Order: sequence, then structure tokens, then C-alpha cells
Amino acid sequence: MSKAKILVVEDEEIVAFDIESTLKDLDYEVPSVVASKEEAITFAAAIQPDLVLMDIMLQGSMDGIEAAQEIRSRFNIPVVYLTAYADSHTLQRAKITEPFGYVLKPFEEKELQTTIEIALGRHKAEERIRQALAKEQEISELKSQFISMASHEFRTPLATINSSNDLLQRYCRDSMDAKKSKHFYQIQTSVAQMIQLLDDVLLIGKANAGKLEFKPAPLNLLEFCRRLIEELQLNAGRQHKISFTSHGECTHVCMDENLLRRILTNLISNAIKYSPQGGKIIFELAYKDKIVVFDIHDQGIGIPVDSQKELFTPFYRAANASKIKGTGLGLSIVKRCVDLHHGQICVKSEVGLGTTFSVTLPRVSG
Repeated sequence: MSKAKILVVEDEEIVAFDIESTLKDLDYEVPSVVASKEEAITFAAAIQPDLVLMDIMLQGSMDGIEAAQEIRSRFNIPVVYLTAYADSHTLQRAKITEPFGYVLKPFEEKELQTTIEIALGRHKAEERIRQALAKEQEISELKSQFISMASHEFRTPLATINSSNDLLQRYCRDSMDAKKSKHFYQIQTSVAQMIQLLDDVLLIGKANAGKLEFKPAPLNLLEFCRRLIEELQLNAGRQHKISFTSHGECTHVCMDENLLRRILTNLISNAIKYSPQGGKIIFELAYKDKIVVFDIHDQGIGIPVDSQKELFTPFYRAANASKIKGTGLGLSIVKRCVDLHHGQICVKSEVGLGTTFSVTLPRVSG
């Protein structure tokens, strides 16, 4: 096992000689001893030591703290301060540079060795974590690229299927019957579901890669909610009734309209989907101080307690939802969109009695 290389930065010759001798006795390699900030930076770049042992008071206009800060930021080399200064002002300045140790002179040999070993071990651990995070980021980037590519490749044949379905319906217009109409509708619905799945997977991929765009802008929230309810009610049919109420007044809201649409559309659509017997979906909008609260309540199948803690995990579905079509992506998307707004989401539910989702967002997000 090779010896750890330690660069010593100390401007008092006798003290520097003593430190060098002590380090060599402790079986460390000391490639150089320097006395100024400029030399410290130059030698750190040239010899790339495993650690820098830095005195705070150095020759010249710059002190050891400034030297340590530059060495840490430019070369990612750990620094241990070896100094006679223990006043609070110096300690506060030293803390900013995130040192790996702080040893006061005069030092004990064992104390110095322990501090150095802990510093070297910590730096190695941090490097392993950094490399693991970089690898994870690289994998995430590859996943995102693959998802984006796959999404694009799937859309072309789906668009062809959709166009062919429309064309066949025109050809069969004169001989259309209930059976043919049903099959055409199934094709159209299946294509729409596949496109929605691709959109959802693509959005999750962007979110995981940190590329989901967040663009808050002024929004007439009341008008936005009313338009959204009209759209969703048309798709819900007569079996479900969406009841919308608004409480309080709000003169200014700044949110991302696209992300907010995904939040509310997913929650209200889920309320409809998981109320197979029909009934009323209650959507309440409330303005409170600097926040806006959206409550969506249904009288559907409810969510088991054991499933509630996993609801926002991608592809997870509650234990009692297996007979109802779904991908398990909707609530995960909702959570990502809420987080981008710096908001919160919570759920209250009881099996057989229904579910209430509450989303709290700041009036001005960003």
C-alpha cells in the first residue's frame, strides 16, 4: 500500500521541519514544504497530494484560509488546518472552506495522525459517493434519452393506426353497424391510452433526469378551474357529476399552468375512475393567506391504509385497484408537479367510503 502524500504549508522553518519530521516518522510521504499561498497552490497542482496540512497565518497578503479555499475548489484536495489560532472569528472563516480537520499547535503526534487518517478516510468515502452519483446521473441520462427516443418511435406507428382507423370509418360509413362502430371505438381508445402512457413515461423520465420544465406565470385560477371542469365533465358522462365550489378571493396567482393541469386532471380523473358506481366528485378551491388549497373528494372504493404510503411511487397500484385499468403513474406525476410548485399533497381515505386528496400550493410559485 503506497504512502499518503501530504503537502505541508508552514512559513516558520523550525515548525515546518518539526512537522515534516513527525509526518515521516508516522510513515507519510512529504513531497514538499512551502511557505506561501502562491507556492501552496502551485505545488498542489503539480504534485496532487492526498492531503494538505495548512497553517492559517502565511507570508504574503493572503492567508492559509484563502489558499485552502482555492485548493479545495480547484483540485478537490482535502485540507487540514494546523494552527495556533482558535478564536471564534478565525474558526468561522475556516468553517466556510469545509476543512477535513482543525488541529491546534502545539499538537500531539497521535492527535495529528488520527486527524489525518480520519480526513483521508472521509475524502475517500466522499469520492466514492461522488462517483456513484455521477454514475447514477449518467444512467439517468441514458434512461431519459432512451425513453425520449422510444416515445418518438412509438408515436409514428400509433399515428398511422389512428389515421387508418379514421379512413376505415369513412369507407364503412354506409355499412356501419353497432359491432363495427364498437371495434373502431376500441381502436381509437386504445391508441389514445397508449399515447397517454407514452406521455406519462416521458414526463417521469424528464422528472428523474431533472429536466422537467417549471414555468410559473400569472394565472386566472378560478377561470382555469372552471374550464377544466367543463372538459372533464364531458368525458365523465352522465354517471358522474363534478361539483365545483370556490372559497375566498385571490387577486394574484403565479403557477405553471401545464403542470397544474396535470395535477388536477389526474386527481379528478382518478376520482371518476375509482368511483365505478358513479356519484358526485367534489372539487373545492380555497384561498388562504399566501396559499391555495385544492380538495378533490370522491365516494369511490377508497384506498387501503397499507397502500397509502406507496401511492406516489411510479407504477404502484393500491391492492384493491387491480380490476380497474391504470398504469400507476398518475399520482407519481402529480407528486412531481406539486414538488416543483414547492407545495404539498396529502390523502385521507377509507375503503368503501371514498378518498380526499388535498393539494396545497403557494399563490406565487417559483
